[in-house]
Amino acid sequence: MKTPLTKLQAKIFDSSESAKSIVKGWKSNDKKIVFTNGCFDILHQGHVVYLAKAASLGDKLIVGLNTDASVKRLKGENRPLNGERERAIILAALGFVDLVVFFEDDTPYELIKELKPNILTKGADYNPKNIVGYDIVMENGGSVETIALEEGFSTTNIIEKIRKTL
Repeated sequence: MKTPLTKLQAKIFDSSESAKSIVKGWKSNDKKIVFTNGCFDILHQGHVVYLAKAASLGDKLIVGLNTDASVKRLKGENRPLNGERERAIILAALGFVDLVVFFEDDTPYELIKELKPNILTKGADYNPKNIVGYDIVMENGGSVETIALEEGFSTTNIIEKIRKTL
């Protein structure tokens, strides 16, 4: 019998190579694949609402997750606060997240190239044409969508609030 943790871990993949067969199966069953990515260091309401909206755009949601090394390069030496496995388990626990795939690079470009999602999403603070992977998704007949962000929610704000209380 699978434990709840085993079920969550089954949604987590270390690379595009390990996830490709699952995505291929979904595509063969005409499932619309949505892809988004991020660090998701401290999961908050803004993240959850964003991911739920992303999931509603298709049949399966893949979250590309920056590895710890990638987060450090992007956010600084003191980040991430939560390790990649912990962040992945939390994301996998969301019922509308179907797959979590790690990527080591600063951007998920190679991951998007391998998985070829139908829909690519990022927050509305991005210009769609500047979203990493735009060219790949558009060349494959897909779409790139931006999603309105929840006002007042950010990991940086949470960290600052904690610092002020110490």
